[in-house]
Amino acid sequence: MAEFAMANMAPIIFVSMVIFLLVGFPVSFALAANGIFFALIGIELGMLGPQLFQALPDRIFGIMSNDTLLAIPFFTFMGLILERSGMAEDLLDTIGQLFGPLRGGLAFAVIFVGALLAATTGVVAASVISMGLISLPIMLRYGYDTKLATGVIAASGTLAQIIPPSLVLIIMADQLGKSVGDMYAGAFIPGLVLTSFYVVYVVVVAIFKPARAPALPADARTLRGGELLLRVLTTLVPPLFLIFLVLGTIFLGIATPTEGGAMGATGALTMALARRRLSWGLLRQAMESTAKLTTFVVFILVGARVFSLTFYGVDGHKWVEHLLSGLPGGQVGFLVVVNVLVFLLAFFLDFFELSFIVVPLLGPVAQALGIDLIWFGVLLAVNMQTSFMHPPFGFALFYLRSVAPPSVKTTDIYWGAIPFVCIQIVMVAVLITFPQLVSVGLDQDEKVDIDSVIIDVPTSDYGESASPVDGSPSSSSDMAGKAVLDAVKHEQTK
Repeated sequence: MAEFAMANMAPIIFVSMVIFLLVGFPVSFALAANGIFFALIGIELGMLGPQLFQALPDRIFGIMSNDTLLAIPFFTFMGLILERSGMAEDLLDTIGQLFGPLRGGLAFAVIFVGALLAATTGVVAASVISMGLISLPIMLRYGYDTKLATGVIAASGTLAQIIPPSLVLIIMADQLGKSVGDMYAGAFIPGLVLTSFYVVYVVVVAIFKPARAPALPADARTLRGGELLLRVLTTLVPPLFLIFLVLGTIFLGIATPTEGGAMGATGALTMALARRRLSWGLLRQAMESTAKLTTFVVFILVGARVFSLTFYGVDGHKWVEHLLSGLPGGQVGFLVVVNVLVFLLAFFLDFFELSFIVVPLLGPVAQALGIDLIWFGVLLAVNMQTSFMHPPFGFALFYLRSVAPPSVKTTDIYWGAIPFVCIQIVMVAVLITFPQLVSVGLDQDEKVDIDSVIIDVPTSDYGESASPVDGSPSSSSDMAGKAVLDAVKHEQTK
């Protein structure tokens, strides 16, 4: 029995962790408990040394000193302030009036506002709840199909998962060891493409089944002409300025993501104050919610570090790499299996749990196969976005159910989400087929012609002979420069 456990410790730990999660044990404690329990077993069997636990304080302190994770409370706080200060309500009302004459106009407004909220809040719950409270009753009142209305709202809210400043992209960058700015730049265009796919779906429904997405009646369009133009400008300019303040400064290299988050939080407070909607009660609620979410993330990350310490100690990463790198089809086979696995796990786990448990195991394998980790992270983020939409456990569906009128059936919400889950799967296939959608937003490495490089090393008479031994004009500085160039060329050929 002991021999079997020693030979299969890595799969035993992984299966045990999955069982704990499926039972419903809290994720952070399930990870930490598995790590400590199997570490003790490994020490007893002689596989691990007692000094393993001496590495725990350093790993936990590494979490606390990680500047990248500071962006999470900043962006969360910014999103909560904007959501509770009524920005979503103003945007939906104005954009609804703008698109009202079109068939499916309200659905277009929801998608557009969902993308704007995603680019300013980065919080799925805030987007879904805001649009569910405001737009769902209006859409149902004017004859929209219940499945289409609920599906559009839930899907548009989940755009906060992929459009920067997404929280999951911050965590994905941290777990893959990449820059948050690069992850944001890589995800920006795929986020816009996914938004356009939603728009195309609504257009198709409006053309072939117009009764499901009618235009807004003339008596409901209260704003026209110059009054509508003024409302659009005054409503759209502040959030667009905030988007530039956050994302523009990050993309231009002026600010780090953490600094961008701090500026975004300050901008959100300024907007709420300008609208005269900032109060101590709102501020306290936002701070409490931010503290809870940040604590939730940090506790999961601590548990994941404890688990990974033992898992890596028994060479679990090598087991995973051997398991996945040997798949038929090379990179494509690996990507297909991984995306199917993540899609299935998303039925039971949310994106935080997937990011902390699955991504650290998949990243080294992807890197060993020569896959760009920024593109891989964006691909997984789009896939994990379906975790919010999966019936029956999708969190976006739960958020919408909590604010939907009693007349809306839960089955209608589930059926309405399915077409958008299919669209997200199509988006995963598009990213695999066209990786340029991610790489086009990234800075390309500048190509340098090594043969044209001249290295001038200062010479010194100290320690040199009066003339070369072989009588040639070569000097030690020439030899040093040649050695450096040879080393650089050797590295480039690897």
